[in-house]
Amino acid sequence: MNLKTTIDDAVTKALRKAGAKGSPAVVKPAARAEFGHYQANGVMGAAKKLGMNPRELAARVIESLDLPQAASTEIAGPGFINIHLDPAYLAEELARVRRDAMLGVARPARQTIVVDYSAPNLAKEMHIGHLRTTAIGDAIVRISEFLGHNVIRVNHVGDWGAQFGRLLAYLDELDAVDTTTELKDLEKFYQHASARASADPAFAARAREYVVRLQGGDARCLALWQTFIETSINHCQAVYDKMDITLTRADLAPESSYNDKLPVLIEDLRQKGILVESDGALCVFLDEFKGKDGKPLPAIIRKSDGGYPYMATDLAAVQHRTQTLHADKALYVVGAPQTLHFQQVFAVARAAGYLDEKTDFRHLPFGNILRPDGKMFKTREGADVKLSDVADEAVTRARELVAAKNPDLSDSDKDEISRVVGIGAMKYAELSKNRTTDYIFDWNTMLSFEGNTAPYLQYAYTRIRSVFKRAGVDADSLEGDITLTHENEIALAMKLLQFPEALEAVTEDYQSNVLCGYLYELSGIFMAFYEQCPILKADDATRTSRLLLCDVAAKILKQGLGLLGISTVEQM
Repeated sequence: MNLKTTIDDAVTKALRKAGAKGSPAVVKPAARAEFGHYQANGVMGAAKKLGMNPRELAARVIESLDLPQAASTEIAGPGFINIHLDPAYLAEELARVRRDAMLGVARPARQTIVVDYSAPNLAKEMHIGHLRTTAIGDAIVRISEFLGHNVIRVNHVGDWGAQFGRLLAYLDELDAVDTTTELKDLEKFYQHASARASADPAFAARAREYVVRLQGGDARCLALWQTFIETSINHCQAVYDKMDITLTRADLAPESSYNDKLPVLIEDLRQKGILVESDGALCVFLDEFKGKDGKPLPAIIRKSDGGYPYMATDLAAVQHRTQTLHADKALYVVGAPQTLHFQQVFAVARAAGYLDEKTDFRHLPFGNILRPDGKMFKTREGADVKLSDVADEAVTRARELVAAKNPDLSDSDKDEISRVVGIGAMKYAELSKNRTTDYIFDWNTMLSFEGNTAPYLQYAYTRIRSVFKRAGVDADSLEGDITLTHENEIALAMKLLQFPEALEAVTEDYQSNVLCGYLYELSGIFMAFYEQCPILKADDATRTSRLLLCDVAAKILKQGLGLLGISTVEQM
């Protein structure tokens, strides 16, 4: 049950009975404990429309309010309604949540949701910039699947384009031994090929020929290209496995897979009368897009040299996702610089009839990852930092912390805990930020056991689990009643029951930091409960009740972290 929704519905009905039909209840969690658990703030707006005294309308609303879950209600200030929920009701709900696999979360109407994320360029190894799209997209996938949706992962990898001419020309020069050696480091291979193209005009011309041959289906070029692509994909999958990302080879949707659909797309747009020729290129002009000079801004579908830009490939992808995959929603987790591009893609798709009003295709932009000095994250030589190297360093740094915190652990335990803590810290540092903003990548902050970090939350979980070890009790077999009398018990119960609200808020705009914030607040409230409410030394009934509270807290903390793609451990 979503407490906020339940209260909102009840207050909305009471407003209607009080004569304020159509006025929103505007229910929010109370800012302070003395204001109750929730506040209904919509009375003042409704009173203004009706020309009434807000407190008088609030009194009428309370008189009409049918909310048996409330212990009391009161009017505060100019017309706010404070709502105090009944602890007995909260205890009853917690008992239900504890037995519920969904932990109180109601599944919405099932949709088919395409999540387009990660999408590395196969010409190079994945770099730290791919952390954002990969971590955010995977969290969206996990949350959407938990909510019962049919989720289709799409890894729209870049495996086509002019850069492959240079790579193939260079690859064709190498013998079998050199090829094996060079392809072990894709980044250096890319740099060597680019350097050759810059220094040798003959090589550059040959590279352009390779592009034409590749696009024309030349068998030799396709074989070389396939060798390179296979190696690149293996590199990517190794990174996904290392970071516990759910993408697999089955989720690949490379640019090249749309090649045969592009001429058909051109003909379809032409027949629909929206394709025009401009300076040799085929374009779609829409009134809503204009350049800084006020002139129409074209969406180029085919370039003057006959090549197809990303606009064409993405339009073909929209067709495939609506007509073949039957997507109700598609979420594109791509950097903010591509905002205009996707605005044009979706606008052209609507003009062509590929998207209707019911289909929700959204670009979810994100900012940059910066160094502590505020500059773009690069190596000293100015190259991209490999994501695989960052993940390895996260685990190495975590091992030092784990060994210092618990030196008596076995080496195998240290290895596993370090992996979970290191990778979790890296992901959480990403997911706890508003995705639209830039953020500073700082090892000391993300690996800290204090503050809004994965190690802090993982430690909170292990602390809860340690209570059961010391009690000699199996949490799953524990039976009894939950009673809430202490203010810290009630505060913890309230926060636990707000898990559905947190997930609902996340899916409004797919901001994972909302869930991170909830889990951080939950951990803090649990720690206060742990300090103020003795568990193992309490009488039997109180002990059982508080252990049951601990069990629900552990379940929600573990589930919440899991939805972010972050694992937990039983000891740290």
